[in-house]
Amino acid sequence: MSNKNKISVLVIAAVLLTALFLFFDIGSNWDYVLPRRVTKITAIVLAGASIAYSTLVFQTITNNRILTPSILGLDSLYLLIQTVVVFVFGSATVMIMQAQVNFLVSLGFMIVFSSFLFKLLFRKKGQNIYFLLLIGIILGTLFESFSAFMQVLIDPNEFLIVQDRMFASLNNVNSGIIWIALILLAAAVLYSLKFFKYLDVMSMGREHAINLGVNYDFVVKRLLFVVTILISVPTALIGPITFLGLLVVNVTYEFLKTYQHKFLIIGSMLVSIIALVGGQLIVERIFSFSVPISVIINFIGGIYFIYLLLKERKSW
Repeated sequence: MSNKNKISVLVIAAVLLTALFLFFDIGSNWDYVLPRRVTKITAIVLAGASIAYSTLVFQTITNNRILTPSILGLDSLYLLIQTVVVFVFGSATVMIMQAQVNFLVSLGFMIVFSSFLFKLLFRKKGQNIYFLLLIGIILGTLFESFSAFMQVLIDPNEFLIVQDRMFASLNNVNSGIIWIALILLAAAVLYSLKFFKYLDVMSMGREHAINLGVNYDFVVKRLLFVVTILISVPTALIGPITFLGLLVVNVTYEFLKTYQHKFLIIGSMLVSIIALVGGQLIVERIFSFSVPISVIINFIGGIYFIYLLLKERKSW
């Protein structure tokens, strides 16, 4: 089966799952239920597509298929922001009560943090990107430690507010936020399109890309900034899902058996949407909302991550 046919299969699967999600057991109150489901499915499509795209680009830049943008510490920073707000101002503050304010503030802090980190680490020409990943791991651990420390000290009732932000949730997505997220994601993707032609070459490694005429450091800096926006927006929109990108991108590699990014990007987006829609259906229809979708995806993704490590170890 050609890659175009495989993409067509993924499109059909995504459309069927989406239709099932929208219209299954809709009942007589469809005029109330359907708009809520449309809002939810829009958030799923935006989050799934942006996470898949950012992870694929990030793995291409790092030339490593077991890394995700979460290693930069953005998930930990998001949780720290939520914890600090509740710890300092309480759960009744505007940032917690107003979804749009929370989204913009969280997104702003993550983008500013990443920009500062990139500017600091890429001051020297030819700086190794793995040094950036090491700093990201250290800062992510630091943010998690501060969050855990403050969570122990806050009131138990307010801790429940923070606990809700620890896991991705699609149940209470604000429709006003979706339009902001759509504009930001569209702008980031459109900006990244001019670097799309370099991705196939960059997947061969830094030295090969430079030898073939790619201004490697310039392209990497711009793509890292795009990755930051693409991973920050869904994190601020629905919450952190650590292993989703790792899972869907590697499944796409195994399914399509190609290194051409024109197929991989579309395929990974579709696989991500299928995983999120299918996961949300399981959460709603089987577990009756008792388990967050991020728990299911992180559980499956964690097992798959261990499998990848064992597979890489054998290849070494």
